[in-house]
Amino acid sequence: MVVLLWIMWLTMPSDSHRAEQDLRMRVLEDALWAEGYRRLLGMDEVGRGALAGPVTVAGVIFSPGTHLPGIRDSKAQSATRRSQADGVIRSAAISFALASRDQDYIDQWGIVAAVKSCQMEIIPKLSPDYLLLDAFALPEAHLPQTAIVRGDSKSFTIAAASIVAKVYRDNFMTLVDDEYRHYGFAANKGYGTAQHRQALRQHGACALHRSSFLGFLDNTYA
Repeated sequence: MVVLLWIMWLTMPSDSHRAEQDLRMRVLEDALWAEGYRRLLGMDEVGRGALAGPVTVAGVIFSPGTHLPGIRDSKAQSATRRSQADGVIRSAAISFALASRDQDYIDQWGIVAAVKSCQMEIIPKLSPDYLLLDAFALPEAHLPQTAIVRGDSKSFTIAAASIVAKVYRDNFMTLVDDEYRHYGFAANKGYGTAQHRQALRQHGACALHRSSFLGFLDNTYA
């Protein structure tokens, strides 16, 4: 019912531009389904450039022929719209999974390794036959795949993964805000806003900060 109401609202005749964008967002999926692939796994990460908190990857698989109008890059939507879309995606997907790596892992192994580790954790859980990835290929997976620059604005499956990942990570950063009040994590989600950088200079880094990401700041917090 939730999925039906979402689709009805987003496919009103007056929204012709939105409908055209929806068509563009599913071209790749339609082509791959037509080729015989049945488990297209879209994956995207959130938190790659944050100064604090984990990096989170979501993976989503939809049944062949699924079309979800209005699914867009998570960054292009309001928090309210993302939360609504997250529920629709979780209801419509035949399977989805999340994986995160914390600041300690990122500091030890680097952000690229952290993202790949999350992706490699998700793949065996969902058993895909094709990968749709945002920007960077994953040869370690030994699966047919397409990596698309700004994939979350060109594939609705990647966009869906970006929404699920962002809602999950944003909720986590909001939950820890009470414990680390100086930094405004509920508002900045760990990213390097002016307020966050000023808090670092005044109060130093907390347990959630990625020390490997703080070198460009002055050393008053070290």
